[in-house]
Amino acid sequence: MIETTETNSPYRAVTVEKLVYGGDALARDNGQVILTPFLLPGESARVRVVEQKPQLLKARVEEVLAPSAHRVAPRCPHFGPCGGCHYQHAAYEYQLEQKLAILREVFSRVGKFEAPAEIEVLSGSPFGYRNRAQFHFDGRNIGYHEAGSRSVLAIHDCPISSPKLLEAYAALRLMSNDSRFPRFLRTLELFTNEADVQLNVLSSAQPVAKRFFDWCAREIPGLLSGALTYPAAGFEFRVSHDAFFQVNRFLIDALVEAALRDAEGESALDLYSGAGLFSLPLARRVPKVTAVESGAAAWRDLKFNAERAGVVLDARQASAEHFLAANQASADFVLADPPRAGLGKHAVQRLLEARPRRLTIVSCDPATLARDLAALRGVYSLDSLTMIDLFPQTFHLEAVARLRLA
Repeated sequence: MIETTETNSPYRAVTVEKLVYGGDALARDNGQVILTPFLLPGESARVRVVEQKPQLLKARVEEVLAPSAHRVAPRCPHFGPCGGCHYQHAAYEYQLEQKLAILREVFSRVGKFEAPAEIEVLSGSPFGYRNRAQFHFDGRNIGYHEAGSRSVLAIHDCPISSPKLLEAYAALRLMSNDSRFPRFLRTLELFTNEADVQLNVLSSAQPVAKRFFDWCAREIPGLLSGALTYPAAGFEFRVSHDAFFQVNRFLIDALVEAALRDAEGESALDLYSGAGLFSLPLARRVPKVTAVESGAAAWRDLKFNAERAGVVLDARQASAEHFLAANQASADFVLADPPRAGLGKHAVQRLLEARPRRLTIVSCDPATLARDLAALRGVYSLDSLTMIDLFPQTFHLEAVARLRLA
């Protein structure tokens, strides 16, 4: 399967077995796993080992000896050195196939159960989809982090970003060359609805003066001084500076529909509700909805968005774990959209005790989803699974798992 050079040489000749979650390609050599980015299954390549651990080597590509038929020319001039994308060297349909295979493998390896034979796949445009991005500044360059590093790579293009996001970044990039630009800034975030732009300072070694934001307002077209209003799923959502919102502008409505497909009954619970992306449309389907959000800014947005839309729901500011521990009444339908860490054992245990008839989990990490589903098995059966490719060109994937009481 794999031809190797001398065992004490950093160079190896490998043939890739598969892609793994995280963006690397996996090969094996004399009992050791070799992980290398920017390769595809079936490809033969010459790689150079850059990090060595027991039973695990990390390498970088020196030369692709036998390229895959699915290999394509990356659209982005920064692909490779930039740490933002992982799969631009693969045709998009092949990316989807590989993500499905990775999802199945993670379920088997982590959850110790097999994914459903049929998994629905939802996808959109593989470029121009991002409505939000973080840009780092090192006192001289502004851009993204380099792959595997905290060093800043100055960029002039990002094909996965939306036109308005790129327009705003171009203005910010010009400003960074001006002596007035604060050299102590570290991380900025831009968020857009394709008409307006929100600028968030995420990290700075010193407080940022108001005159900087006034300057930004003059230079960045459409810049807002406060919250941004994002239209989605038939509603308008106020999104404040510290609140989360989905980043794929093409698939937000599809995500909401997939998440609420099984919503039924007289009562529903939306855990980790954020600004109400699921809560508001859920309240149009179920008479009594309780939305739970721990973040203060997002909770205030949730209440504002519901009131503006004329939607009646009970908005609670609490962590999902604390809410479930303090409230034993069971809802007919529960939707949970936890962070990357997943539900965790305490929330899972509370859900097992409450036993809602329907439970839907929206997950951005297949490993924690597999762990949570494994803990729910026996009491719940997995009715259906949807993979939504919210992050084309990257290893990230979203999954919606719809469960019912067994």
